[in-house]
Amino acid sequence: MTPEQKARLSIDKKLEQSGWTVQDLKQLNPMASLGIAVREFPTNTGPVDYALFVNGKPVGVIEAKPSNAGENITTVEEQSARYANSTFKWIKTEYSIRFAYEATDKLIRFTDYKDIKFRSRTVFSFHRPETLELLLASQDTIRNNMKHFPPLDETGFRKCQINAIQNLDNSFANNRPKALVQMATGAGKTFTAITAAYRLLKYGKMNRILFLVDTKSLGEQAEREFLAYTPNDDPRSFSQLYGVRRLKSSYIPSDVQICISTIQRMYSILKGEELDESAEETSFAEYATANTKAPKEVVYNAKYPPEFFDCIIVDECHRSIYNVWSQVLSYFDSFIIGLTATPDKRTFAFFDENIVSEYPREQAIIDGVNVGEDIFLIETEITKTGHLMKQVIEHRNRLSREKRWMQMDEDVDYVPPQLDRDIVNPSQIRTVIRTFKENLFTTLFPRRKEVPKTLIFAKTDSHADDIVQMVRDEFGEGNDFCRKITYSAENPESVLSSFRNDYNPRIAVTVDMIATGTDVKPIECLIFMRDVRSKNYFEQMKGRGTRTLGKDDLQKVTPSATENKDHFVIVDAVGVTKSKKCDTRPLERQPYVSMKELMMNVALGSKDDDTLTSLANRIIRLNSQMNNSERKQFKEVVGESAEKVAENLLNAFDEDVITEKAKADTKTETPSDEALKQAQKDLIAQAVAPFMNPDTRDFIENVRRSHDQIIDNVNLDSVLFAGYDVQKEETADRVIQTFRTFIEENRDEIIALRIIYSESYANRAMAVEQLKALYAKLKSKGITVERLWDCYAIKKPDKVKKGVMAQLTDLISIIRFEMGYTDQLSPFADKVNYNFMKWTLRRNAGAVHFTEVQMEWLRLIKDHIASSLSILPEDLDLTPFDKKGGLLGFYEAFGEQYEEILEEMNIELVA
Repeated sequence: MTPEQKARLSIDKKLEQSGWTVQDLKQLNPMASLGIAVREFPTNTGPVDYALFVNGKPVGVIEAKPSNAGENITTVEEQSARYANSTFKWIKTEYSIRFAYEATDKLIRFTDYKDIKFRSRTVFSFHRPETLELLLASQDTIRNNMKHFPPLDETGFRKCQINAIQNLDNSFANNRPKALVQMATGAGKTFTAITAAYRLLKYGKMNRILFLVDTKSLGEQAEREFLAYTPNDDPRSFSQLYGVRRLKSSYIPSDVQICISTIQRMYSILKGEELDESAEETSFAEYATANTKAPKEVVYNAKYPPEFFDCIIVDECHRSIYNVWSQVLSYFDSFIIGLTATPDKRTFAFFDENIVSEYPREQAIIDGVNVGEDIFLIETEITKTGHLMKQVIEHRNRLSREKRWMQMDEDVDYVPPQLDRDIVNPSQIRTVIRTFKENLFTTLFPRRKEVPKTLIFAKTDSHADDIVQMVRDEFGEGNDFCRKITYSAENPESVLSSFRNDYNPRIAVTVDMIATGTDVKPIECLIFMRDVRSKNYFEQMKGRGTRTLGKDDLQKVTPSATENKDHFVIVDAVGVTKSKKCDTRPLERQPYVSMKELMMNVALGSKDDDTLTSLANRIIRLNSQMNNSERKQFKEVVGESAEKVAENLLNAFDEDVITEKAKADTKTETPSDEALKQAQKDLIAQAVAPFMNPDTRDFIENVRRSHDQIIDNVNLDSVLFAGYDVQKEETADRVIQTFRTFIEENRDEIIALRIIYSESYANRAMAVEQLKALYAKLKSKGITVERLWDCYAIKKPDKVKKGVMAQLTDLISIIRFEMGYTDQLSPFADKVNYNFMKWTLRRNAGAVHFTEVQMEWLRLIKDHIASSLSILPEDLDLTPFDKKGGLLGFYEAFGEQYEEILEEMNIELVA
């Protein structure tokens, strides 16, 4: 048997597997089944190896070659094209040969001639006849459809997401089969992928998309995000438009457009086997590597043929899946999109270096998408090296935890990798936990009242159990305070949900389950009690702390938080941060040097990497704390936004930026060392320029101090009035005297606030902004409205009404009281409420009374004036008025008098 005959036997088998009936010319019956493959069918240019008939009409050709022709298979394409354009003997009806295959016993290439700039591609097996029938009936091909994506509606998208989606569109339009989306943790990879999937289904006319993960928890997380997604161009949710199903068995419904599956389950499906869900709980990367597992053998599955999915989205694609599980991906004739925060060289190679998005963590920190980290080191003698002399010592079964005493045969020297795996030293665990506790409220989080959400990385389940018990002992807390979240723990998903959303647990201990991929935004501290060899895995683990979170959401689980989450802390107890694993650099190099000192160091000539990087981190952190008004003022005073200032500082030591600048300056692709040095010198000069101006340094320091002092005041208030009764009056005198000095220093500005003297409301919009600026100055001295109110209540309890809500407008009441314009200190809202009562009584005294609907409107307006001094017509389109119909609803309630009512309330309620 010749090599080509052997190849034809294999081709026949693959055709039959794919649903084709294979016939010799003498047995020709084109209507014997939907798809007929006829051997040696004659054409005017010679017999074609196989002619493919669907519904009795010729639609394709197969050119068969021996196995050794695989290396030159693309040269056979011309032969296939010749047959496709030839005249088939005996056929008189109109027909067109659209599909061509070149095949050996090992390889199959496929071309659809309807594709614009058609290109052959490797496929696992032949398409089924019903697939070609559907392709023939379709208006156009998927590849042609993807050349006409409409522009993206960018509303609600970050710049990095817009860039990724637009580049994905271009990649698909150019028929690139693979694309890699690299985005920092927290930048919205899944949201980006769902948007891409929506566009592929709606505009690309794809039939099904597979979203591939490697753990069950990641699949559940992806399912939640798909179900919650609503596109910009349709009011319906994704799940109302398309079917979404997370696969839990070997059955895949054909009417579902999005299938979410672990790669383990998809492999079992292709093998026609069931898979226990426990096999999906551990990431494959954690128990096998590309070098220790042979590639899985995937075979043809008639229920789910290679054309079943048009696109595969691979989440966390940096993991070791390519060598081990690559056939699961290559089985399907589909586009592949990879999502990762930490690609490695194999990742780039697998995706043919088609990187459609590069958004590294440092840029994400600059943009406020991530927060940076501080590193706190704990070193112990046992961690570095341990020694046990020959003696009777305690042994413990790792799984059963049974203890027994045994005589050692010899002295044992153990090294860090053995600690907590082979040898457990309870004193070492206790020392680390105790040191963490001792520094928690003094060095790490000095302004907190409860332990921040903390995640501890352990080496093994046994190690994690030891840590849990030690944490509870050292902190003197119960079971809920510290919990283990590992795959072997009982009900880990429920504990994870509590860790994410509830007050307890404060501390969680894990091995791998939430080391990657899983979002727990409130985490502010990571404790490494295990070393990590993979730099990508370490970056993923760091990503558990890098998520941003606003103050309100953070306070839901950590009530004493007083600012947005602006950084997280890595407690390194094993030296994990000292090994050269990280591609990204920690942005805080000098945590014990104040921002003021850093700026002064720069002004006096310090231009080293550590100083500029640390200063950049402080600017990034300050930017996350500032409000919009402060950011605007920062740009006006400094000349650039805080993000740009930080970016310039980091760029000064970014080799890519330095190289690009040197290329631009010298107009050459290979700049010399001197050119690179000059480029970096210029970048450093540009970065430090703002800090040469003393006014700029003072402004930045004042903004920073203003935020820091607000936090300190909250804590001091709590201590002052809860535990220091003897000093109450003395402290109150000091605060009030500081306030009086403040009034004298700012008398001109206070006089300019004519609202204090019951003047017209015409200038109140300006007065509100002036009042905010005045209050910012007061807070920079460590005094808040709440503190002032309490101090006056101590000194003049008979003249001060307690229960103040500490609104900005209450500052007016305090100033009036201090300056003698009133002898009673009551909340500004009381004045507004009293005036409102008098005004409504007066208006209702006549024949026409306000209706209940009108009174509901008036009460809402009264509350707005109490907090904002006045109201404008455009304010009625904002919350809470929008729920009642906004300005139009107000007009419907009051008719032509609506403006008169607003003007009257602005005057009467603040009189």
